[in-house]
Amino acid sequence: MPKMKTSRAAAKRFKVTGTGKLKRNKAYKRHILTKKTTKNKRNLRKAALVDATNVKNMKKILPYL
Repeated sequence: MPKMKTSRAAAKRFKVTGTGKLKRNKAYKRHILTKKTTKNKRNLRKAALVDATNVKNMKKILPYL
């Protein structure tokens, strides 16, 4: 059986927490920031966890993470 390949694109975007959950950055903070409120932009800075419905697929493309 050959080794499974990690999706390099996903490996750069996700980290695993100590308890095994997947951590991700939030979207909507790249451009068109002038119309977004300061509070909104501040909340986008914080990392979020990957939703439980997506974890199974994420583990499949990140087998060694």
